[in-house]
This record gives sequence, C-alpha cells and structure tokens, in this order.
Amino acid sequence: MFDNTFRKQINDCEPYIAGETEDVVRKRYHLTKVVKLGSNENPYGPFDHARQAMIRSIDTVNRYPEDDFVETKQLIADQWGLAAENVAIGSGAGNILENLAKEFLNEGDEVLIAKQSYRLYREISKMMGAKVLEIPLRNDFQFDLTAFQKQINDKTKLIWICNPNNPTSTLTDAAQLETFIDNLPDHVWVVIDEAYADFSDQTKLPDLRKYIGKKRVVIVRTFSKFYGLAGARLGYALSDPKTIQGYDTVTEPFSTNRMVLAAAMASIKFDQKQIATTLAKIQNDRQEVTTELEKLGCEVAPSQANFIFAKIPENGATASDICQQLMEQGVIIRDCTPWGYPQHVRITIGTHKEMQFFLEKFIGLLKADEEVTQ
Repeated sequence: MFDNTFRKQINDCEPYIAGETEDVVRKRYHLTKVVKLGSNENPYGPFDHARQAMIRSIDTVNRYPEDDFVETKQLIADQWGLAAENVAIGSGAGNILENLAKEFLNEGDEVLIAKQSYRLYREISKMMGAKVLEIPLRNDFQFDLTAFQKQINDKTKLIWICNPNNPTSTLTDAAQLETFIDNLPDHVWVVIDEAYADFSDQTKLPDLRKYIGKKRVVIVRTFSKFYGLAGARLGYALSDPKTIQGYDTVTEPFSTNRMVLAAAMASIKFDQKQIATTLAKIQNDRQEVTTELEKLGCEVAPSQANFIFAKIPENGATASDICQQLMEQGVIIRDCTPWGYPQHVRITIGTHKEMQFFLEKFIGLLKADEEVTQ
C-alpha cells in the first residue's frame, strides 16, 4: 500500500516494467557483448539528417521551442493531408496516451481494452478513476471486436486499440475495424495506437483519417520506432480541432524539446530514402527470422511490426527459462508471461548481425534442452 495521502487510484495501479538494459545485463553477467532485442527499438536510428539537426540544435536548447514546434505540427499535418489544427504533439506516445486519458476520463467511466495488449492503457485509465474491462484476444491474436461491441453500454467512455498490437505483432483486419468504428455510439471515444504501423503492409492498414470530425476517433503515432528516436521522445495525435484544443489544455506547455523537434523535421524532409532502405532491411530480417524460427518448431504470429511474437517448442522450458538463459549469453528478448503467454517470447528485429547472433544462441539453447529431455 502507498501512503494514504497519495491519490487513491495509485493503489489500484501497477508501475510499468521496462525491458532489461544492455548496461545492466553486461555488468550482471560479466559480458563483453550484449544484443538488446527486448524493447522494440529501431537499431538504425537516428538517421543522418536527423543526427545533424540535433547537433545543430544544441545551441538553442536554452530556449523553449518556438517556430520549430509549429513547423513540426505542420509537417506532420502535411504528411497526412490534414491541417495543423488536427495535430497534437507530446513527449513520446506514452505521454500522448496519458494526456488523452486526462482529457477524456472521469471517475466511474468504463474503459475497454484487450487483455493482451500494451499495459499502459490499463494503468492510465485506472489512475483517472475509470473502471477497466479487459477482453481477451481471439485465438488468432486478433482483437475480438464482437466481444468489445457486446460490452459497450451507457457508461462506456473510451476504447483503446493497439494496431499492430503489442506484444502479438498482429494487425486488426481493416474492414472489421472500420465496421466496428462505424457502429460505435456517439458517446464512445476510440483511440487507435499505431506506434508500429509504419512497419506494416500499408495496403492492409485502415485509413482512419475519414473519421476525424465524424466519429470520436484519435490516431496516435510516434517517432520512437520507425524514425529511431526512442530516447529523444516525440509522439503525436491526430483528431478534430476541438479535441486537439482539449488536449493542449491538459498537457504541459512546450511538452517536448528542441532537439527532437529538429530531428523529426529533418527526418520528414530529408531522411525518407534512408528510412525506406532501413524499413526494407527490417522487413526482410523479420521474414528471415520468422522462417528460421518456424524450422525450429516455433509457432510465429504473422508480424506487421518491428518485432516477432513466437511460441517456443514445448520441451519443458518456459518463456521465462529461455529469456533468462539467453540473457546470460548476452541476448535480451521479452518474456510474454506477464501477458498470459508463458510459452511465448517477443523478439525485436535488430540489425542482421544481431539477429544472427540471437539465432545462434537460441538454436544452441533448444539443442541443449532437447538433449536434457532425451
């Protein structure tokens, strides 16, 4: 229990548990090489022009953002064919999500989330005093939108949907998602978190822009993953101007920094060719590693993100066992037991050499486990 002078909802919440860091693992196990494939970061960022823009921005960090804040919003709006009034920005997608929870939720409101999805949705909703209903994914790791629809009532205020979903890497069927949104009551908000959408087959993504101003829809994106700026922190939301105005009311002034704004603008303007090359590398390695894992007897979900969700062979070892053993050999991946998947792991797509290093260690562990069980 926390101090009873704290906000009472803190007692109902759990702190976010991040993946292990390279420095900690290196020191703990006295390793010289550690490959981090546990936090869905882009190993190729920051990109060239973004890097130079950040260096040039150092001389201005004694000042709050000015035109760079406005210009970044306009560049994002132009990418989407929207107006700057449709764009809100913040310090990473997590900051965006927290502000949306503050904007929309009152104590007693009901919120719908998938049980096996990004866990921040649950905690930030509870912190605002909302009642959270968790709906299990289908057996194919898809959102059960029919079950979501059945849970909607007069108290339902907000629905969080992660697309592609974390940790399962799966993309919700576009037609089904659009039908679901079409049928939502007017009092229900839906936030579509598309943090990993840039890694997806763009022909399979729903185009949610058509709902802006017509339905209570907010789209959330980030520069952390695709643009390789996870440590710099910049996210954005797209919605109707009134919703953006409400967001700007609850967020802090100048909610991000000059360096990341400079990097974002440079990436949008000048790094697109390099980014496209990087995307092809990640998608190719994603397919190659998927194929290799399937040869080893793993069941791999059809990934539309920059990570793979895989069920390890049931030979006595659990996901926790495998993750621990890999960590001791210098490979960090994510154990999916906390999501209710004790035989599944989540593997970020790193560089080609990093993925080869992972496969080498993983194959060695599986062979060792086979010998033990024989």
